[in-house]
Amino acid sequence: MKKGIAFFDFDGTVTTKDTLLEFIKYSRGTLPFYAGFLLKSPYLAAYKLKLIPNQTAKEKVLTYFFKGMPLDEFQLKCEGFALEILPGLLRKSALEEIRELQQKGIDVVIVSASPENWIRQWASSIHASLIATRLELKDGKLTGNILDKNCYGEEKVRRIKEVYHLNEYQDIYAYGDSSGDKPMLSLAKYPHYKPFR
Repeated sequence: MKKGIAFFDFDGTVTTKDTLLEFIKYSRGTLPFYAGFLLKSPYLAAYKLKLIPNQTAKEKVLTYFFKGMPLDEFQLKCEGFALEILPGLLRKSALEEIRELQQKGIDVVIVSASPENWIRQWASSIHASLIATRLELKDGKLTGNILDKNCYGEEKVRRIKEVYHLNEYQDIYAYGDSSGDKPMLSLAKYPHYKPFR
């Protein structure tokens, strides 16, 4: 019997929007969201110009909005977001594809650069595994830093290989929508770039 596995990027592939941005709006409010991004715009511009890495820009944003927040408070906000906002951001065609693959006995793994905290509950509800960015804690509070590396680009491949022996799978599917997904797509026998537009 053939063994299959499918890796799905989350933001922009399974969802219609970047969930980090939507989570900040939800948890901090729209006005503070725009004020914060205005203050951090030099870092975002530097990232767009490839002067600083994705992780540096993301940590500047996370630090501004969440540094010092207790994990239990942060997790409550994540769970609220997962219940109230996330369902409205999911692409119907992506969910249908996930269900079809699972009906064929193919394992589904969500692989995301967004923090695992607001994706975990949803991934569990659809019986998918999760590999995502992990946030650093100190004394039970967020530092604003990412633990190890942002789960983006080559780091997606490294994290996948840390968990799965890909030579055990005859059929490997991958779904992504950005340059940060291309290393993951290169692992697949069946790569899909921007498939749900």
